Amino acid sequence: MLGQRKHETIVKQTFDAAVVGGGVIGAACTRFLAARGLSVILCEPGPVPGAASPASAGMLAAQIEPMPPAALELALLARNRYRTLAPALKDSTGIDIALWQGGIAALAFDDSRVERLRAMASSDTRWLDAREVQHRWPGVGGDCRGALFAPHDGAVDPHALTTALIGDARRWGAVVSRAAVRSVQVERGRVNGVVTAEGAISAGHVVIAAGAWSTQIEQLPRALAVEPVRGQMAATSWPPGTPPAVLYYDHSYVLARGTEALLGSTMEHAGFDARVTNEGLAQLFRCAGRVLPALLRQPVMRMWAGLRPLTPDGQPFVGSDPEAPNLFYATGHGRNGVLLAALTGEVVADLVTGRLPAIDVSAWRVDREMNPP
Repeated sequence: MLGQRKHETIVKQTFDAAVVGGGVIGAACTRFLAARGLSVILCEPGPVPGAASPASAGMLAAQIEPMPPAALELALLARNRYRTLAPALKDSTGIDIALWQGGIAALAFDDSRVERLRAMASSDTRWLDAREVQHRWPGVGGDCRGALFAPHDGAVDPHALTTALIGDARRWGAVVSRAAVRSVQVERGRVNGVVTAEGAISAGHVVIAAGAWSTQIEQLPRALAVEPVRGQMAATSWPPGTPPAVLYYDHSYVLARGTEALLGSTMEHAGFDARVTNEGLAQLFRCAGRVLPALLRQPVMRMWAGLRPLTPDGQPFVGSDPEAPNLFYATGHGRNGVLLAALTGEVVADLVTGRLPAIDVSAWRVDREMNPP
């Protein structure tokens, strides 16, 4: 079967769309484009050290991560897409993306944090006092003063999600190439494909979805304001007798997945250095120990880091290039790549097929003016 797919890639020289990057964003774009009936090739050379999607915890934290109003509206729409996408992918591929719908709590351990989290409360979130927190999640640090609880936030397994999206894209006829893309191909001022290590691939539309590595694609009409931000993570055993939960503290979190606890995540401007450091791990365990002290008694199972693609204002670039209308970007999603993946795929599919998206995505425009959050 793999040989047949490779042969198909060689035989078919021209595609309606070429997607560069096979993380969760590229996979979503490929799946939604293929589902619209387009012939699509996904260019993904394989996992590289520091790739964001394999390193992600898969958070759907639309109401816990602080966001400006326009971004929050998009985040809520994106989160809600998973209620239908998860069963659809299970039906078509047999893959369970492990959608967690038990909510997320952001914990407060001091007065300033209580004030900040209370200010974030909305009609569909709840403030829990310290006694309610201990009742729901026994084992939380005893000095916790309360929590903002977002009952509709959740998480998915990012590896399962990416695998399911690519599997479903193949079911719709998409082709996967392991050739690394070096540049877009430009002829007479128009992008008409990509150039890989194995030769050129012709395509009527090109989607740049290579995360932090998007900036390394040559011949783009503009310099993308996307930089890698390192997020270190670790996994321990989940403390026995502790109910499964997803708990935030500051910018860190503890997430139960099966029998494991995922501890994340630092935010470090370290270039393309995806190494794990003693300082980063100390930060993880310091925060995790305050959230669930029992975690410090659990064996450490593994440690890793991912490079999140971050823009100056924290919002992604999703849309066409004003100087090359058949060139599209889907990159810069930072810590919210999994959260925004399905919505990004839908928007890209709309734009590529000439449809006006049903939602306002001007906050994601490629040529917007940006101010730091």
